Amino acid sequence: MFAVVIFLPVALLLLNGFVNPQSEEDNNEALIDLGRYLFFDPRLSGDGSMSCSTCHSPEFAWTDGEALSEAYPGSDGFRNAKSLLNVSRNASFYWDGRLVGSDVETLVRDGITETHFLNLDGRLLLERMKQVPEYVQMYQDALGSEPSFGGTLKAIAAFQNTLTTGDSPYDLGTMSESGERGRQLFEGKAACSSCHSDSDFTDGMAHNTGVPENVAVFEEPLRHATYRAFIKNMGVPGYMQTRRDVGRFIVTKNYDDVGAFITPGLRQVADTGPYMHNGVFSTLQEVVLFYNNRGDGLDLSDTELDDLVAFLESLSGALPEVKIPEPPPYQAMKNWREARN
Repeated sequence: MFAVVIFLPVALLLLNGFVNPQSEEDNNEALIDLGRYLFFDPRLSGDGSMSCSTCHSPEFAWTDGEALSEAYPGSDGFRNAKSLLNVSRNASFYWDGRLVGSDVETLVRDGITETHFLNLDGRLLLERMKQVPEYVQMYQDALGSEPSFGGTLKAIAAFQNTLTTGDSPYDLGTMSESGERGRQLFEGKAACSSCHSDSDFTDGMAHNTGVPENVAVFEEPLRHATYRAFIKNMGVPGYMQTRRDVGRFIVTKNYDDVGAFITPGLRQVADTGPYMHNGVFSTLQEVVLFYNNRGDGLDLSDTELDDLVAFLESLSGALPEVKIPEPPPYQAMKNWREARN
């Protein structure tokens, strides 16, 4: 009876048109639009010099096109920036798989607050958003509230979840003859599908495939310092002695996982180089040559290598079209001296 007393007036207001809630679809569109603005806004970094799009740009298939990613000023990246395409389908995030793939919002939080990423305190983020009337209205439209850190994460995650790849020649059955021969090699003689399986061509597992180290991580002071600080914070034993990227070991502390990295998906792979966790290979040709020339090499001929590359290229389709917004400017209140906080 008590519940009826509480909810009946609201129901009557709805029936009589006094309350006009937005539909779930409208709210979702508003949330995605807010996330799109925030994704490209450098005010989400501590010093206002970077945005999410610095390392995940539509120009480079939602990577940055660099072997090793950029990082917050005063540090430098020690791994290749992974593409955000199909991020909603990931089993885990990052090359070492340290975040669960079902939680895109935590990935966003990590990107905003992590010292060598955007390095922004969530409380400062809110104060910045509150100084932009357009953002205040967008948060209200999307979430029915003033700017909040949780709402920010939700909005950017909603936008990132829209970044999906279109049908490729592989999906449409329009591969070239070379690509078809490459598919047969991929699934057969070359055994690529033993790790690159499922619809996104990844098993979601960590493997040590013997990828050579990118010496820049240890030769360039900022990258070296960033890597050391990172593995120290992750509790890696002997963090000052290691001379390699320990990979999945960061998470498991199992020595069998040293040098193991999560199998990347291959959707849109023709557009997402450089390749591997450290960007050590610039082209797909270099990648297949590496696997062919290992101690347990594939024994593929030059023609077969070309066919395998043709198949990999056939996994790329249309990229999502995203209009890059112009971040709205700060606007001080006219009576800011008199208005109470």
